[in-house]
Amino acid sequence: MAFDMNLALIGFPIPEDVKTPVEMAEWVAGTTSIGGHGEYFMELAEKGRFSRFHYPSKGFPPQLGEPILTTSKPDEKKKVGPGEVADMVKSGKSIMLVFGIGPHGVPKDIAAIPKYHMDITGGGFSLETCTALGAVCGAISARLDQYLS
Repeated sequence: MAFDMNLALIGFPIPEDVKTPVEMAEWVAGTTSIGGHGEYFMELAEKGRFSRFHYPSKGFPPQLGEPILTTSKPDEKKKVGPGEVADMVKSGKSIMLVFGIGPHGVPKDIAAIPKYHMDITGGGFSLETCTALGAVCGAISARLDQYLS
């Protein structure tokens, strides 16, 4: 909500009886203190800006845009910065920022899928998931705001 972006959970373990995006948001909201105990998450779901997908085996859902792995260890051949990502969005390209959760992040087989990797710190510093989400989304949003100025 803070940076006007959508959210998709991919391969996230949600109980099978929780089906709709709003039900999922309610379930997650009950387990978090983020965003006023899930209030912003609920708002995303109610606006149709939250979705859930099964774990990708061969690739990410194409309707989510060009996947960009956020990582502290980018492949040098795939490395892009927030300015380049903002340029993609400015030119009309849809992107999907891929974040890992937990101490191991994105599994290697999934990390190999995106053709772009971005280290938001520029120095290979590992960030906690919520910190990374805020830093990456904030940096890209700030770059896009510069275009509007």
